Amino acid sequence: MHVVGTQVIPEQGGRAGFTVEFVGEGGEIVSVSLRNDACHSLNRMNAVDRAKEVMMELANTDTNVLENGETETGQPNMRRSARANKDTDEMERQLDEGLEDSFPASDPISVTASTIPTDRAKKHQ
Repeated sequence: MHVVGTQVIPEQGGRAGFTVEFVGEGGEIVSVSLRNDACHSLNRMNAVDRAKEVMMELANTDTNVLENGETETGQPNMRRSARANKDTDEMERQLDEGLEDSFPASDPISVTASTIPTDRAKKHQ
């Protein structure tokens, strides 16, 4: 893949982390999501370098174990979602995070209308 551009997209203004997208010449896009740590050491300037490190780690990983979807113990290699685990606290956290990311678009616009009845027929007489 010949990279022709990169994009750094902040998550919650960079507080939660960043998503780095590498754009290829043929329209390929590889996204790396990076979560920020407690020290907030990840920023827009070092996110690309950290994403490259993550991709290098992935490139050097033995994927033979992952190809059939099982670990060495024969168990499926997957992580259950919060919904599948019925983890309501995690689902609430994800909902709050999603609403914060979409604010103010998630705030409904108030619609107002006059409810005072008028008799237009009397005004024209």
